[in-house]
Parts: sequence; C-alpha cells; structure tokens
Amino acid sequence: MKARFFAAAALAAVLAVGATTAASARPSHTGRAAASKITVWLQTDAQSGWPNVVAAAKAEFESKHPGTTVDVQYQSWVDHLSKFDATLAGGNTPDVIEMGNTEMTKYMAAGAFANLSSQKSSFPNSKNWLKGLAASGIYNGKTYGVPYYAGSRVVTYRTDLFRKAHAKVPTSLGQFTATAKRLKKQNRKRGFSPVYIAGTDWYFAMSFVYDYGGQIAQRKGGKWVGRLESKKARAGLAAYKRFFNAASRASKTGTENRPQPYDVYARGQAASIIGPAWFSCCVGKKYTKATKQFVMPSHAKGKAMPGFLGGSDLAVPAGSNDKSLATDWIRIFTSTASQRGLQAKGNIPNATNLLGNSVNERAAKRSWFVPTAKNWVNVENGNVLRTMLARILTGKQSIAGATAFADSNIELTLNQ
Repeated sequence: MKARFFAAAALAAVLAVGATTAASARPSHTGRAAASKITVWLQTDAQSGWPNVVAAAKAEFESKHPGTTVDVQYQSWVDHLSKFDATLAGGNTPDVIEMGNTEMTKYMAAGAFANLSSQKSSFPNSKNWLKGLAASGIYNGKTYGVPYYAGSRVVTYRTDLFRKAHAKVPTSLGQFTATAKRLKKQNRKRGFSPVYIAGTDWYFAMSFVYDYGGQIAQRKGGKWVGRLESKKARAGLAAYKRFFNAASRASKTGTENRPQPYDVYARGQAASIIGPAWFSCCVGKKYTKATKQFVMPSHAKGKAMPGFLGGSDLAVPAGSNDKSLATDWIRIFTSTASQRGLQAKGNIPNATNLLGNSVNERAAKRSWFVPTAKNWVNVENGNVLRTMLARILTGKQSIAGATAFADSNIELTLNQ
C-alpha cells in the first residue's frame, strides 16, 4: 500500500502529544509510573498466519513484565491508516503499530513515531537487517521503524519452454538475456514475450540502477539531490533498455498492472514474468505444474539483482503511554526465535543472517528502497520515473537527456 496524506488536524495532534502515562498505572522499579497495559496493532495476516508467534511473544513479555498485559488488536490493510489518523487526532494512539514499509515516510516526517536510534543496537539482528526494509524506517538519518518481515520479487517461469530452449536457470544478466533471445526464436507467436516486462515498471527498472551501483536520489547538505544522472545510474538504465529490447514485447509506455503479468502468462503469452513471489498463484491451471521461480540475476555473475522489498515495520507512536515497554515488546516480537517462527510460515525474516535458501529468501539478500523523503509520494504520483523510462525506451530522448530531466523534477519535488 502506498503512503498517503493524512488530515492536518491529525498532524497537529501528533506534535501536541506528550509522553503521558496511562490512567491505570503501577509504580515501576525505576520510580516512574509504568503502564499496566500496552496496546499493539498488528495486521490480520498475523492473526491468521502466525498466531503462535504472537502468543509466544505476548507470554514472554508478560512474564518479563509482571502486572503488564499486552492487548493485541488486529487491523485491516484497507482502513488501518484512517483508524490510526483518528487516534492521532484523539490522542489515544496504540503503543506499537505495524505499518507497511511504503506507509512509513509520511508519518515519520510528521513526527508521529518515537525516535529509536539510540536503541537500535538493542534490537535482535539489527546489524544485519535487510537493507531495503530497514531503509523504510529511517528518516533524516534517524531510526523510527524496526523491520518485521519482508516480501521479495522473483522471476516466475515456464520450465517446459526453458527446457525446449535448452536453457538453465541463469546466474547472470548476460545469461538471462541470451536465454530470452533463444526463447524468442522458438516462440514466434505475435505478442509473445520471453520475459514480460511493462516498459514503465520502475520498481524493476530501478533494480538495474542499484545493481550497477547507482541510486535515485541522495540527501546531501540538508537537501535532496537527484542521482539518476550519475555514471553508474545511467549504466543501469542502459542495461535495462538492452534487456527490455531483447526480452519483452510489452508496451514501452505501459504500466505493470494493465494487464497484470500473471494474466499474460496464463494466456500463454510469456515464458517468464517479474514480480512478487505470490504471482505463482495466478498462472492458470494449464501452466501450474510447469511453473517454477528463480532469483533475478545481477550483471555480476553469481549475485542476485537488488530488488524492491515489500513488507512491514513496527513503530512506537509518539503518543504511546509507555515507550519503554512498547520498545521492549518489539524487541521480543522481532527476536531470532520469533523470526524463525515467521520464516516457518513462509515469510522472509528481517535480517540477512537469518535467510534460508528458498528462492524468496535468496532474492532478499540484496535490496533497495525509495528515498525516504516526505514528498516522495509526489514523485510517484507525478510519474517522474515512468516518464523517464518511456522516453528512454521509445527513443524520444537519450538516457542523458531523460535522466537530467528526471533529476531536475525529483529535486524540485523533494525539496519543496
């Protein structure tokens, strides 16, 4: 889910909220009042998918903090932000909240969450947090969110067509490009894509930028600077253009959800598609048995291409009744034991040292995230990256010209 604007009244309320104590509190060993209850908001995914992990964390926390109970309240992705906005305005926020990683920035920028920077090292596996997920909880160099779990992007492919083309799972971008060319020769059906890629799928295109060592933008001297004009970023975009031309017959100006890649695949019009691992659910009965997945390879042989991670973070709202207890609950809920519990349910754990050998987890080893600037959503809504990619692929503008124009727009938008 994308981050969105929330009411000015809620923002004002956030800035006015102090670190108040609950009305029903007990004395703590430090001499201050400690909350007798903390409220935790998690998404219903946890309720249906890993209730045992939640129950274990609750039991451990309550054993460690006698007299304090944990009230876990399950929320829906559809309306949890509007409900949270209401608590911000009313001054009755939960003590811990789960947020989608792309929802974090606006709230961090508004001061809605407690700064956890000084305690970062106390969180389990924090030295090895997934780069792309950890970045979503950082704003202006300060940590406000703790990575919870992630979802990665992989290549979903038809084993029958790869076998017919005498193609193995590629271990480099060069090998994948060569495979795409062989697939194209053997499948001349009109509109067929060896690798279906929508031209303006910037999530995928930016992976090439990061794979070559580039980035979208960088905060420097208190201002955001566009970095797509850098030599490394341009090299990544040039590689993306070469791969697209060799592999995809999708529209050079199209978006990744019109049509959905798995629908193209299910119609027999693609040998492979790029996207979240769950795409395998929707490939159609005809191709289910012939469908497998592999990690999108880097231009450097043997490495995974950095991918944009989906996922969730855990944050402590600024209005929490007891930030210390809330923070400790997050420590327990993101412990190695808890992460292993999530992993057993098919989720990607929050740190590289915990990753297993599944395709989904191997794809998460290298990752990236969008700039955590309060106005980043305006860059997305303004289609700055999509316009750049369309101009590059259609030849309407050179890579140099298109990136210069994009950087100018990015800087203007982010520094407003």
